[in-house]
Amino acid sequence: MENRKNFFHLHLISDSTGETLISAGRAAAAQFRGSNAIEHVYPLIRSKKQIKALIDAIDREPGIVLYTIVDQDLAALIETGCHELGLPCVNVLAPIIDKFQTYLGAPSRGRVGAQHVLNAEYFARIEALNFTMDHDDGQAPEDYDHADVVIIGISRTSKTPTSIYLANRGIKTANLPIVPGVPLPEALLKAAHPLIVGLIATSDRISQVRENRVLGATAGYDRSEYVDRASITEELKYARSLCARNNWPVIDVTRRSIEETAAAIVALRPKAR
Repeated sequence: MENRKNFFHLHLISDSTGETLISAGRAAAAQFRGSNAIEHVYPLIRSKKQIKALIDAIDREPGIVLYTIVDQDLAALIETGCHELGLPCVNVLAPIIDKFQTYLGAPSRGRVGAQHVLNAEYFARIEALNFTMDHDDGQAPEDYDHADVVIIGISRTSKTPTSIYLANRGIKTANLPIVPGVPLPEALLKAAHPLIVGLIATSDRISQVRENRVLGATAGYDRSEYVDRASITEELKYARSLCARNNWPVIDVTRRSIEETAAAIVALRPKAR
């Protein structure tokens, strides 16, 4: 008999962008191996008419309902609709806000999308993203002393996605590849401000990722050497020696997600100061 729980519908209702819900829903769903969530995201829900339409949509594909709706009348409509359908419904932020109110002794503002206000932190994130894109893959090394973090590593150690993730947290991040026989920029060796960190992985992992890489017709490109584990081992040995010589920390990303690698880098920053 078919296992009806190998997938389920996950309805995410928000009066803002839905980013908070998506993160919460995926974090919870990841705890259940073999059960895959089919996500239905309903952002910017701010009217009764919208609520009626999405309840009809949920009825057609019933599942778990998570929501973050500030307006209590709209929240009540969602609760009532799900109750009538016999579906589980959770106001994700309600218990957290209740705890904040109790501890702080003050009511919440009930402001839609309050986490997305255009404040100094928001503009710092935009500045960090611009800096990171302008300093990807070894670009503009003369600016390295203006970076918060510089990530180095051989090809396919997730330097760029990690840099972008950090930039989304307001951390100006540059990255550059380590290539045996190619000296590092003098500006990097002289940089006093940034945390410089090396990323490594096992030769098996890097070879696997390189095998799957879509490559253009690069002049002088030797595919067999690029994916050869012995050659990769030598690249890693060279990268480790560079980091050891300069007392730069090294993070093995073999079994880490981008988020975990970024968290490890953030944890290193206070120690570097």
